[in-house]
Amino acid sequence: MSPPPKPDNEEARLAALYSFDILDSAPERGFDDLVRIAAGICGVPMAAVTLIDRDRQWFKAQVGIEHPDPSRESSFCAHAILMPDSTMVVPDATRDTRFADNPLVTAENGIRFYAGTPLLSGDGHALGALCVVDDQPRELEPYQREALEALSRQVTQLLELRRVSRQLSHQLRERAWYEQQMQLYQDQLEQQNADLSEQTKTDPLTGLPNRRAFTAALDAAMQKAGQSGEALAVAVLDVDHFKTVNDLHGHDEGDRVLVALADMLRAQAAGRGLAARHGGEEFVILMPGATLEEARLQCEFMRQSVGLLPMGLPISVSIGLAARQRQDTAETLFRRADQALYEAKRSGRDRVVAAAA
Repeated sequence: MSPPPKPDNEEARLAALYSFDILDSAPERGFDDLVRIAAGICGVPMAAVTLIDRDRQWFKAQVGIEHPDPSRESSFCAHAILMPDSTMVVPDATRDTRFADNPLVTAENGIRFYAGTPLLSGDGHALGALCVVDDQPRELEPYQREALEALSRQVTQLLELRRVSRQLSHQLRERAWYEQQMQLYQDQLEQQNADLSEQTKTDPLTGLPNRRAFTAALDAAMQKAGQSGEALAVAVLDVDHFKTVNDLHGHDEGDRVLVALADMLRAQAAGRGLAARHGGEEFVILMPGATLEEARLQCEFMRQSVGLLPMGLPISVSIGLAARQRQDTAETLFRRADQALYEAKRSGRDRVVAAAA
């Protein structure tokens, strides 16, 4: 038998393990459930969550192992933690020089098959392993290996949650203060989620809704128009010769143009629709309730307003416009407006072109 050597970072590893304050703790259902799932997926009678202490192996959870051996010298998992970034698989322990004369192998109905995935702390220390064991030789299928590795990450999450919970319980002695802190945490979490949600829907430069938000708004408007029969129009607006602005005056000046244009579009659409930045120098305007002629007049007003922006630069825009037809989907409506935009650019720019009804 080859006793497992200790990792080079053994003292740091033990410090990480002891920080969880879990050794010799009572059984916990969350760990027991993960062990049963691992055994079931891998089709083996035995599985365990082990933690490797200085001179022993301790079982936090196990199934099918009647008398867990506490010896680190005979521990398969003590070998597994030496390869923290991979799953150790022993198809037949009797053919492996490290384990052939191990008492866990030579015993009646001894171990033949072993697979163990190290449990890694947040700073990368191998605390122990999630392992599956059989008294018959076998191989681990790729999907079983992937599942075992995924479950090992869940075990580590349970360890982290347990540590955080114990720390909170120690610090929050008074119920009122505990509830206050939890409410604060909840409020912060909700605000963070709201901020993240807003960031995924807002263009950071102009503050307008972004392409994702516009797509969702267009889908909702199409559904509403389909049910009510009300008119709906979409316009696609592109800044003419915008590359020239960037090339001659710099990207900061280009950004200033986009922000000024966005402010104008926001004001024009306020209360009547939605203006969004679709990408680059392209903007989109959603106009619920507007017929094609009403939308064309609104777009002409926008086009003329661009020329009045106090930019100190000759800025113009081309606009393509389409009104919803009965057979339209959100995609076909937008595509027709986009095709009208290209027609406006081909025919001289600085103009509004409406798609044919």
